[in-house]
Amino acid sequence: MDRRIRYFIEDYWDIFVGIVAIILAFVFHAQQASMLATLSAAIGIAALSLTVAEVADILSERLQEPYGSFVLTFTAVAVEIILLYVILLEVRHSPDVLETVKGGIISAVIVDLNVLLGLAVFLGGLAFTQQQHNKETSSAYSTVLFVASSALLVPGLLSHTEHGTDALTHVSHLIAGVLLLFYIIIFIFQTRTHTHFFKATARSRFFRLKRKLQEEEGEIDENESSDYIFEHLSTMVNFFAIFIFIAIIAFGAEIFAGEGVHIAKEYGISAGLAGLVIAIISVSPEIFTAVRAARNDQIQRVVNIAMGASTVSIMLTVPILMMLAYFSGINLTLDFNPFQIGALLLTILLVWKTTDEGETNYFEGASHMMFFLSYAIIAAYY
Repeated sequence: MDRRIRYFIEDYWDIFVGIVAIILAFVFHAQQASMLATLSAAIGIAALSLTVAEVADILSERLQEPYGSFVLTFTAVAVEIILLYVILLEVRHSPDVLETVKGGIISAVIVDLNVLLGLAVFLGGLAFTQQQHNKETSSAYSTVLFVASSALLVPGLLSHTEHGTDALTHVSHLIAGVLLLFYIIIFIFQTRTHTHFFKATARSRFFRLKRKLQEEEGEIDENESSDYIFEHLSTMVNFFAIFIFIAIIAFGAEIFAGEGVHIAKEYGISAGLAGLVIAIISVSPEIFTAVRAARNDQIQRVVNIAMGASTVSIMLTVPILMMLAYFSGINLTLDFNPFQIGALLLTILLVWKTTDEGETNYFEGASHMMFFLSYAIIAAYY
């Protein structure tokens, strides 16, 4: 195969696969082939989400930290919100969908902090033995995540008292408002007053030595230009491209939600497992980005993406979904079950222990993945 053709396929396969898969999803939907429609939609969403992540990665390089990680996390959370909202709309036909949406909210954080962070730390640890990051980053994020998760306990506790549904709804709206207010404070803290908390420390000596040897052997050409079209587009055009891809993802999400709910009912798939599948699909592009960063000894970027995305997932996804549900006439409350809140708090505790010293290794990454496997098994039967 000609080298140019091979490079073209490597650069743009995700766009081609994503668009074709979503078109096939509509075709299968028209033919009432639910399983094929759901599978095609999932593939299309994941492939185009990878494209969004690639373009966001280019923008993040231009904007630098902490703004670079904001772009990556916001694009991923946008896909998550679209998926969850479209599924939420199915509550008019199936009230049980509410539990799937709640499971998806919690599972997104579980996947970010255990699969994304765990896999990246594991593979990065195998390549570099130990990797260093700014421990102030993880310290700040751990505090934020612990406070936000504790706030989510309130509606769940209220549901076990004598207060009725109206009180639970009112408290859920108040908690969503508190989370949004807290996020505004964090945004100012991260981008104005304490930006140094979220910037990388020096890369490890292993990476510097490896790169020096590669440069001496002529393996790296700093002047080599990329043919990837998004590398040459302006920042505004790339933002517009992200918007277009997310809009196409929304069309696929509509098929995925409708057919997916039907399949979950037919096969008796638990709400927890369904929420986990939604989370994995929405987070998958970030996982690829984080693994690539870890393999390049950019563990600071991994920490920013994993913990930043988790923060946004709780503190923006929840208020936005609550608002969308309200205007859609759907009563979404934040009474998560004990298993979900317990797994969330244990995950944050594990992340704190993993990142507290500013160094990571493959054993810590493996610990996160083992925790996730345990969570997935319980979620399938809970």
